Amino acid sequence: MAVLSWIRCVFGPHLQRIHRSPEQPLTEGRAARRGWNYQPRTLERHSDSILGWASALWSLSYYSSPLLLCYLYRKGYICSSKLVPVSQYLGTVLVCLLGVACLRGYERWKNADYLHFIAILEEAKKSLTPENKKKLRCYDFDFSHWPLDFSWAEVSNPKLSKAGVSLLKAEPRIRGAADGVLHSVRTLPCHIISFLVTYSFGRRMLYPGSVGLLQKAMRPMLQQGQAKLIEEFDGQRNKLSACDGNEIDTMFVDRRRVGGQNGQTLVICCEGNAGFYEVGCMNTPLEGGYSVLGWNHPGFGGSTGVPFPQNEANAMDVVIQFAIHKLGFQLNDIIIYAWSIGGFTATWAVMSYPEIKSVVLDASFDDLLPLALKVMPDSWRPLVQHTVRQYMNLNNADQLLKYQGPVLLIRRTRDEIITTTGPQDVMSNRGNNLLLKLLQFRYPKIMTEEGIRVVRQWLGATNQLEEASVYTGYEVDDDWCVSVLQSYQADREVPFPWSVGEDMTLEGRRQLALFLARKYMQNFETTHCTPLPASQFHLPWRL
Repeated sequence: MAVLSWIRCVFGPHLQRIHRSPEQPLTEGRAARRGWNYQPRTLERHSDSILGWASALWSLSYYSSPLLLCYLYRKGYICSSKLVPVSQYLGTVLVCLLGVACLRGYERWKNADYLHFIAILEEAKKSLTPENKKKLRCYDFDFSHWPLDFSWAEVSNPKLSKAGVSLLKAEPRIRGAADGVLHSVRTLPCHIISFLVTYSFGRRMLYPGSVGLLQKAMRPMLQQGQAKLIEEFDGQRNKLSACDGNEIDTMFVDRRRVGGQNGQTLVICCEGNAGFYEVGCMNTPLEGGYSVLGWNHPGFGGSTGVPFPQNEANAMDVVIQFAIHKLGFQLNDIIIYAWSIGGFTATWAVMSYPEIKSVVLDASFDDLLPLALKVMPDSWRPLVQHTVRQYMNLNNADQLLKYQGPVLLIRRTRDEIITTTGPQDVMSNRGNNLLLKLLQFRYPKIMTEEGIRVVRQWLGATNQLEEASVYTGYEVDDDWCVSVLQSYQADREVPFPWSVGEDMTLEGRRQLALFLARKYMQNFETTHCTPLPASQFHLPWRL
């Protein structure tokens, strides 16, 4: 029994923190629930450091392997006479590392805290009862060892398959058989280069949060953020299995008993390309008293996989299924809140689940391609276009147009990330394009050439004073605009696009265009990465 316990300690997960039980009474205050960091013994700490450095060197070698192999080949080191001694050295190093791991396991075995934790973990793996799960949630450890809480296979849903959920794709061009074959041969080099670019540095440039070295650097901050969610907000960590086999790391804060009316609504948060739920946009709806479900992109934090569009959609799908079937929320009680690149999964969610209550897109864009072209040389334009459309087609606007519900867009007027020129040019913010595409689709008779012109004039304002000047300059009567739209809705009850404004004067269409722009978009005078205050987060306008 002692040997088996020692083996479990050798191969067991890192234990980072021990949380106090969530059953501790609230009368003692949130601070009384604070846990403490796990304190390893000296030998365990040093052996952990050695294994950590070995892991970091392996990561560096992995990412630099193409250059390293080219260098070794040019120097003549890739031959049998050179490889045999190298393999012997590597074998010796591996044996030494195994010995270090055994020493670490021995020190863990002598530590009462770790021994108690590993016993609870083994019991939870055998039987994940509510009682065992409650005990396990008192520990913060490597998420790869966490038992599975929910799988896509548990629900019967035609959207789910091992191939993945459906994505919105561009219509293929019609070609003749001979023309199609010739085109395929001609573009084959472009396909190969696009594949190599995407799977080498392209995906990591787009989602830097998936890079292991960055996550190692951010680990103390992430652990602190997770401890706050668990100890101060009674957060519940869960592992979900998506239809592609990826494991998704989630955090749920339930406010249904103590949060009043807002607590009955669930806000699902979709993070940015370097954002994690531990330190991301979850805090904004939490401060507003909402129930909140955060999740990490595939390859971020405890989530496995890589953040390609298909994997992202698969992850979003299992998160929604978990919210419905395990947490007990209805779709019309769910708001999707996304920041930056999280707009892709948010718009996919409302496109695929149109019964969702509403969507809030903060600092998001309409399409990835213009932003990708901004950072690449002009000579690479055809390659960039092909790569984005083939592998990273984040077509937020196209997906959003499929949704009929309430939408709120939050634009950062000093945004330096989603502008195509610079933060000083607010008109190059791609959030403008997202708004214009949405309004043109939903209200085509209002958003004529003149309607687009006045909305663009309003979008050119960089502060509230300029906005108000444009708005009052066209003498917009809010009450009249609401009455016109309500009258149209009551008479027809038709889905978007609406034909309201068809027989209206030019002045009336201008007023409606500006009124709708201000209802659908809210300006926030700050940069891209500034956390959104709770005062700026509210439900989208509903007629």
